[in-house]
Amino acid sequence: MAFNEKLADRVRELLVIQAKNIEEKRMFGGLCFMVNDKMCVGIESERMMVRLDPVVYEEALEKEGCTPMDFTGKVMKGYVFVDADSLNSKKKLTYWIDLAMAYNKIARPSKKKKK
Repeated sequence: MAFNEKLADRVRELLVIQAKNIEEKRMFGGLCFMVNDKMCVGIESERMMVRLDPVVYEEALEKEGCTPMDFTGKVMKGYVFVDADSLNSKKKLTYWIDLAMAYNKIARPSKKKKK
């Protein structure tokens, strides 16, 4: 599955303003932006995945285009999908990037698999 390259470019532009340690990984059929070795934002063809503080999860779900992340069939609290169509302005995209970056500062990194 191809990811939305235009949206990825827009996300990339905003992330480099806020972080230095950014890594891009192809996963889940899309592109994932890792910040400080932690999953932060992901891009698919028609939506963006945002990792955010579970404290603001319910509030985020009330925003336009936002749905629970149920990638595996199970809702993952602290992760949401945002429809690409609802990210039609820099202000709207910045809102979600800011939420992801705020949580990234306090989120625990995922455990690295031993090789």
